[in-house]
Amino acid sequence: MYILKFMKLKQLKPVTNGTRHQFILEKGLLSKTNKLHKPSISIKKSLGGRSSITGRITVRHQGGGCKQLYRQINFSNKEFNGLVLFNMYDPIRSSFVSLVFDLNNSTFFRTLSTGSVYSGSLITCSREKTELRLGNRTSLENIPTGSIIHSVSVNRNSNKTFLARSAGTYCQLVQKGVSSCKIRLPSGMIFTLSNESFATLGIVSNSQQNLVYIGKAGKNRLRGIRPGVRGIAMNPVDHPHGGRTNGGRPSVTPWGIPTKGKPTVLKKKKNYE
Repeated sequence: MYILKFMKLKQLKPVTNGTRHQFILEKGLLSKTNKLHKPSISIKKSLGGRSSITGRITVRHQGGGCKQLYRQINFSNKEFNGLVLFNMYDPIRSSFVSLVFDLNNSTFFRTLSTGSVYSGSLITCSREKTELRLGNRTSLENIPTGSIIHSVSVNRNSNKTFLARSAGTYCQLVQKGVSSCKIRLPSGMIFTLSNESFATLGIVSNSQQNLVYIGKAGKNRLRGIRPGVRGIAMNPVDHPHGGRTNGGRPSVTPWGIPTKGKPTVLKKKKNYE
């Protein structure tokens, strides 16, 4: 109950228009300072969705934003025995990041935080059968059917994780065979993997991230997200939906591609006989 007290949604007092509808996540269990292992890779202000050669817009709704430091995350499947020192906020990702001290090599590295894994927890990564605890990483052949996992590698030769890395996401091991197994992805799709693929037990941290309400547009501008404009509010030269009329064609993208699939209804032929 003490842990749940700090990791909860908080509604700000409506002292301004920007804070009137804000819901933020209290981060009482996160470290505010990091003097042990500082970020080494700096990301300057982006090009704002523009091409570095022609200067034209290549990605819409991007521009501005604050400078950010990139935290190098350990996504490999190399074996380790680590001690979680503390969890940190990462501006690049939706989930939290854990700083881990490797007891074997006496080095520091960062990994994606697992839900309910806090400072002082011991986590391991091993191909051999290990204790099934939250945060431990092992091959799928050592994990029982029905388990909740995340940070799944695609095949046995892959040394990186690709599946279920966003905040609050997870996969479920639904079936195991002799050499392969099936997992249910966050989208609901069933995916077949090798038994030698690695996965981490538990759910990715910050599962309440989708409930956060920023309250004002200025927060998105600081993140480098520019406002989006409806096509019907534009001129015909800027968007196919633009102009003075509301109808006339199905919903399309600015480049004329249908957004709701290809129309399947046949047009009625008029009979003038």
